[in-house]
Amino acid sequence: MSTTSTAHMRNPNAREVVVTGIGLALPGVATYGDLLGPLPGEGGFDPATGLSGRKLRHKDRASRLALRAAEFALHDAGLTDADATFTGAADSTAVVVSTNLGNVDSVCAATDTIAREGVRGLSPLGLPQTSSNVLAGWVAIRYGLRGPNLTVCNGVTSGLDALAWAQNLIVAGRAEAAVVVGVEPASDVTTKLLGKQSTDAAVAIVLEPANAAASGGARPRATIAGYARARDLAAALTCAGVAEEEFVGLWLGDEADAGAAQLFPATRRIDLEAQLGPLSGALGVLQCAAAAAHFEGGATGNVLATAGGPHHDAAAALLLTP
Repeated sequence: MSTTSTAHMRNPNAREVVVTGIGLALPGVATYGDLLGPLPGEGGFDPATGLSGRKLRHKDRASRLALRAAEFALHDAGLTDADATFTGAADSTAVVVSTNLGNVDSVCAATDTIAREGVRGLSPLGLPQTSSNVLAGWVAIRYGLRGPNLTVCNGVTSGLDALAWAQNLIVAGRAEAAVVVGVEPASDVTTKLLGKQSTDAAVAIVLEPANAAASGGARPRATIAGYARARDLAAALTCAGVAEEEFVGLWLGDEADAGAAQLFPATRRIDLEAQLGPLSGALGVLQCAAAAAHFEGGATGNVLATAGGPHHDAAAALLLTP
């Protein structure tokens, strides 16, 4: 993806895309309403028990987190039955995953094996786990989803970019629904790679066209109204079509990364990474979940989610409306 300018201007004639399901696999956070704070700090998803089970065996940590978050989101959207079988349009449901660390534990395990034993030491059964798209693949296989399937690994803006790619697929008619998963694992491998403790985080968002959601009885939580990725936040806001008179009731972003951008007055600002720790590719998707909580709580104003800035190679902005 270009780091200069990638935008989706607001178009009244474009197909409106809404959030209809949300699922979290995030330790210490019970519901997405908790994201608005203060965080309970306990309860919620427990990796010790939540990442076990027959269907999760022989999968890397990020894949297991992604599968759990997708399970919760599809159930929340009313797209699975009592047996957790997908009931939507499988042929036209896309999977878009955002992750920057992803299956790094599987990749490192494979390279360690090669270093010790050569390529003959690798198991053919384990090689698929080293694919960069394995997380999206597992989600699609689990629910029989045969729509477009891709992984976005794009640095700090990755989560917002993934939501925009999923919106693109729906607006273009390539998909009738999309499961967007933002996921990052915490393990000894990621800690060694980053030089610090990472955060177990997975969040899944189900996106559908507004008219399909209405006819299917789904409950829209938020509407994706504008998006752009550009060289800096000021340019991203302009390209996303965020007007200066925009009433932003909640800004989800890092104030230090805002740089010289003229941010609109917001009644509230939340920096999710300051509360939860490093989120990387999961950040933008988690911001979308927090935006839905803002609207469901009856708060006024739109929600602006931003990522990146002067300390990164690009910045992205996503505007969400009720």
